[in-house]
Amino acid sequence: MINYKKVDIENWERKDHYLYYKEKLKVGYSMTSNIDVTKFIDYCHSKNIKFYATFIYCLTKTLNALENFKMFEDENGDLCVWDYLVPNYTIFHEDDKTFSDCWTNFDDDFETFYAAITKDMDYYKDVKGVKVKPGQPANFYCVSCVPWVNFTGYGTNVINGQLKYFPIVTIGKYEEKDGKILMPCTLTTTHAVCDGYHVGLFFNSLQKTLDDFCK
Repeated sequence: MINYKKVDIENWERKDHYLYYKEKLKVGYSMTSNIDVTKFIDYCHSKNIKFYATFIYCLTKTLNALENFKMFEDENGDLCVWDYLVPNYTIFHEDDKTFSDCWTNFDDDFETFYAAITKDMDYYKDVKGVKVKPGQPANFYCVSCVPWVNFTGYGTNVINGQLKYFPIVTIGKYEEKDGKILMPCTLTTTHAVCDGYHVGLFFNSLQKTLDDFCK
């Protein structure tokens, strides 16, 4: 069962910021940072595990530890926090150069999650269309990969201008620089629930999660 709790707005330290960016200045923004994946890539190779699936595990684990990235508004417009997020990720189709969205329920146990996500990736790898796995839960976030380019910035815009509280993470082609392998990672969020501090906390926490995973 998907559970969540309501935020006590009146006693929340970000009450004024939340209301301002929700009602007066509806700002969504993106920030890109290089992630050091030197050890992570070596570890994946040594264990013969897939980089993308394993990265999604570490990414989801990171987001689930940070409350501001699990926020949403319920049907009454109350700000709430999911107990946990599940990844909604893209699968690229080499034959026609399209992609499909898929999701996998998250489990904090790596082996359990890895078995589930690689099974989904294999099962839906040749299924075409935007949404290929039915039953996408409400507590999702988005992650995708653009492995063809090492970008320095990446913007995601919602045309209708509505606030989207779920985080969107995009990773790019990793490249070696000064003895390290760096991978661009962009986080897109909304100012109503996340400030620069929280985005910085995300990137620092993600780096630590990746490093700790290799120990």
